[in-house]
Amino acid sequence: MTTLTRAPLNNSPVILYDGVCNLCNSSVQFVIRRDPAARFRFASLQSSYGRTLLKEYTGEENLPGSFILYEEGKIYTRSTAAIKTLYRLRGWGWTKILLYVPAFLRNFVYDLIAKNRYSWFGKKESCWLPSPNLQERFIDWSDQGI
Repeated sequence: MTTLTRAPLNNSPVILYDGVCNLCNSSVQFVIRRDPAARFRFASLQSSYGRTLLKEYTGEENLPGSFILYEEGKIYTRSTAAIKTLYRLRGWGWTKILLYVPAFLRNFVYDLIAKNRYSWFGKKESCWLPSPNLQERFIDWSDQGI
C-alpha cells in the first residue's frame, strides 16, 4: 500500500470531487468563490493523489460518493463532508445546524442526488482544468511529490 508521507499542503482541508461530474465541478467553483482565504485545496477522485488518499484512509481507491472532505487526518463523506465544507464558507455558517439532522435523513437526500448527478447535471469526458491563477489550490497541479 502506498503511504502518504506528509499532510497535504500545510494541513489545509482537501476536497476530493468527481472530476468528470458537472455538479461536482460546479460545487468546487462555488467553494472557490466563497473561500477568499483559500483554505480549501482540491483533488479529483480520479487523480493519483485522490486514489492514494482514499486507499490510505479507507482501504479502497474508489468510493461511490462524489464529494469527500479530508481534514485533520480524517475522511468525511456524503452529507457530512458537504455540510462541513459549507459552514466554513463566507455567508454559509448557518448550515452548521444541518449536522443536527440525523445522518440517515441527510444521506438519503445526498445519495439521491449523487446517484442521479450524471443524468440530471451531465458528465464531462475529462476532468475540468483550473485556470493558471487557481492551479496552486489543486494538489495534482501544485504538489507532484506524492
